[in-house]
Amino acid sequence: MHAVLRQKLQIHSALDADDIVALNKLPYHDRALADGEDAIRQGDRPDAAILVVEGMVGRYQTLADGRRQFISYHITGDLPDAQALFLPEMDHAIRGMGPARIALIPHEAILTLFVRRPAVGLAIWRETLIDAAIFRSTIVNNSARAPLARAAHFFCEQYYRARARFSRRGEVGTCSLPLSQAQLGDTLGMSIVTVNRTVQQLRRTGTMDWNEGVLQVKNWARLAVIGEFDPAYLHVRAPRRL
Repeated sequence: MHAVLRQKLQIHSALDADDIVALNKLPYHDRALADGEDAIRQGDRPDAAILVVEGMVGRYQTLADGRRQFISYHITGDLPDAQALFLPEMDHAIRGMGPARIALIPHEAILTLFVRRPAVGLAIWRETLIDAAIFRSTIVNNSARAPLARAAHFFCEQYYRARARFSRRGEVGTCSLPLSQAQLGDTLGMSIVTVNRTVQQLRRTGTMDWNEGVLQVKNWARLAVIGEFDPAYLHVRAPRRL
């Protein structure tokens, strides 16, 4: 757990040796999530922060009629509910998108670390600011772009975030994206019919494929143009070559 958190924070923040020692002392306990299982529910008042250790989780809100709007997705190293350190009641839920493993870190331990190691506190604060940037991008994407560009931008964001942290030899051009077409529709504000048609259109451009929970990017430059994707809002300090 500690290595996962340290490596993620170092993507965008500088930490010294003493910061890393302090991070390595954070207490936590593991929890496995099944596909579709909530780690936290809308209205909960958590006393521990979630760190994604393996797999993917999704942040969503539920409407009065039971419909869901997925807002963002979080992968290994992400702290998807760090806002709960300062906002006591959750206005959204977090669930496993496929099997996932999370670590629960007590709020009290994190807040104490903020005082002792301010650089760590700033790094975690920066995580929440990047989350906010992703939320803003999602609003613009879903409200201002046509379906083809909207889907392309979403795929670009998921690929870029995954590849910036977890690029390995032999996996060039792929990342895990374990969503159903219905969940993609709930993310992009599209019907399943529109999702299916749009994904087929993107496949015909030769830029990507998405099948059985795996996103394959075949032509990154062209996909980014179709999606009007500029990764600056993700604030990666030293992104790996795509």
